[in-house]
Amino acid sequence: MTKILFLCHGNICRSPMAEYVMKDLAKGREDIYIESKAVSAEEIGNPIYPPAAATLKKHNIPFASHRARQIKKEDYNNFDYIIVMEEYNLPRLFKIIGSDPDGKVYKLLDFTPISGDIEDPWYSGNFEKVFEQITLGCKGLLNKI
Repeated sequence: MTKILFLCHGNICRSPMAEYVMKDLAKGREDIYIESKAVSAEEIGNPIYPPAAATLKKHNIPFASHRARQIKKEDYNNFDYIIVMEEYNLPRLFKIIGSDPDGKVYKLLDFTPISGDIEDPWYSGNFEKVFEQITLGCKGLLNKI
């Protein structure tokens, strides 16, 4: 079983969007397990941010009741891929997990022909662009698996 953990700052916008986009793309694949969490503790317990949920609904991506959670050190050993949305997430991630001796940590756009970061729609308000980038990254990751 391939286990994937998507991470963003608060686990209310990008990482839950990635979780549910990937679950939709991998529908029927019993060999893939997907979760999302945060690198910060700021939003723990909060639901998906309403504009992120609206974007998923607009694209007919099913999602469940979601509450933000923070990554824990032991998660490193429980997942095969730990996928962050942007460079800014990496220092916070490594503060929690330490190092990446097994090469599990990637940025989502690493699986696409473009590189860089997925912008934070909390600040930009551009949930549609973020959805497109996340979908592209998830498709690339699924192809790699």
